[in-house]
Amino acid sequence: MTPRQRLRLILVLGSLIAVGPLTIDMYLPALPAIVDDFGTTSAAVQLTLTGTLIGLALGQLLIGPLSDAVGRRNPLIAGTALHIVASVGCALAPSIGVLGALRVVQGLGAAAAAVIAMAVVRDLFSGSSFAQLLSRLLLVMGAAPVLAPTLGSELLRWTQWRGVFAALVVFGVLLMLVAMFGLRETLPPERRQRGGVLPTVRLYGSLLRDRPFVGLVLVAGLAMAAIFAYVGGSSFVLQGQYGLDEQQFGFAFGAGAIGLIAATQTNVRLLRRYSPQRILLAALLVGATAALVLLAVAVTGFGGLPAVLASLWVVLAATGLAMPNAPAVALSRHGEAAGTASALLGAVQFGIGAVAAPMVGVFGTGAVAMALVIAGGLVAALLVLLLVVRPARLTVEVEPEPVAVAAH
Repeated sequence: MTPRQRLRLILVLGSLIAVGPLTIDMYLPALPAIVDDFGTTSAAVQLTLTGTLIGLALGQLLIGPLSDAVGRRNPLIAGTALHIVASVGCALAPSIGVLGALRVVQGLGAAAAAVIAMAVVRDLFSGSSFAQLLSRLLLVMGAAPVLAPTLGSELLRWTQWRGVFAALVVFGVLLMLVAMFGLRETLPPERRQRGGVLPTVRLYGSLLRDRPFVGLVLVAGLAMAAIFAYVGGSSFVLQGQYGLDEQQFGFAFGAGAIGLIAATQTNVRLLRRYSPQRILLAALLVGATAALVLLAVAVTGFGGLPAVLASLWVVLAATGLAMPNAPAVALSRHGEAAGTASALLGAVQFGIGAVAAPMVGVFGTGAVAMALVIAGGLVAALLVLLLVVRPARLTVEVEPEPVAVAAH
C-alpha cells in the first residue's frame, strides 16, 4: 500500500467512524434547549443520548456477524440509509419519547459505519500495524468530537435544535456517497463465515471464552464509559454550573478533544519503542490518577473551572492513548472473525457507555456526579487490566505480525 493509498484509506474510514461521534455529540449544546422545548427534565433528555448508545451497541452485534458473512459494503450502505431516515425523524419529533425512540434507530444505523470501519482495518492489518493505523484513523475521527459541539453551537445561532438533526441528514447523504464510491470490498468470498444463527452464536461463545479478549473488551468499555460520562454531563456542568454559554461550551469541549487527538498521534511514535499492552497500562495509570484528582477538585471546589478543565484534559489525553491499544490487542487475537470480534467490542463499549451517560444525571448532573462516574470507569478499567488481562503475559500472543494488504 503506497502512502497515498494509505492516506485515502484513513480519510474514507475516518469519515465512516465519524458518523457515530457526530450523531452523539453535535446536539450536546442543545440539550438545555430541548429540556425547555419539551418541558421535561435533564435526566429525560440525557436518555436520548442513552438511546443512541443502545442502538450503537445492538446494531454492532447484528451487523458485525452479518458483515463477516456477506461482506462489508452492503451492510454499510443499508445502515447508512437507516441513519438518514432516523435523522429526518429526529428533526420532526413531536415529543421527547419519540425523539428517544428515533435516537435508538439512529444509533442502529450509525453502528454499521463504526463496526465495518474497524473490521476493514483488521481485514488489512494486525498487531502494531493495526494500532498505528488506528491511531492515524483516530486523528481523522478526532475531528468529529472537536467539531461536533462547536458545529452544533454555531448552528444554534441560526436555527433551533431540530436544525442540528437536519445537518446530520446532509452528513448521512455524504456518507452514503463515500460508502458507495470510496470503499471497495475488503473481505473476499473465500474468507467469509458460512452458516446461520447457530455458527454465529458459537463464534460469540468462543470469543467470550477467551479471558484476555473479554478483559480487553471490558477495559475498552470502561474507558469509553469515562468518555460518555464526560459527553453526557459536560454541557450541564460547564453551562449550568460554571455559566458558559453555548459557544463557549463548544470551544471548551473541542479544546479537551484536542488533547485526546494529540495523544492518539503520540501513540504512533510510542508504538515504535513499546508494545501496545505496555502503553495501555501506562495510559490507564495516568488516566485513573487524573480522574481521582478531578473528583477531589469537584468535591472541594479547589481551583474552580480551570482545575476542572485541566483535570479533564489529562483524563482525555490518557484515554486517547488507551483507545487505540485496547482494541488493537483484543482484535489481533481474532483476525479470523474481525467483524464479529469488532462488533462485540463496540457493543460492550457503547453498552457500558449507555449506562454511564444517564448515571451522571441520576447523581445530580453536577461536577461531582460527572467526576464520580469518570473516576469509577477508569479505576475499574485499570483493575480489570491488571487482574483479568494481565498484560505482561500477552507479549507472545500479540507479537506484531503484518498481514497481506488488499489492493485498494
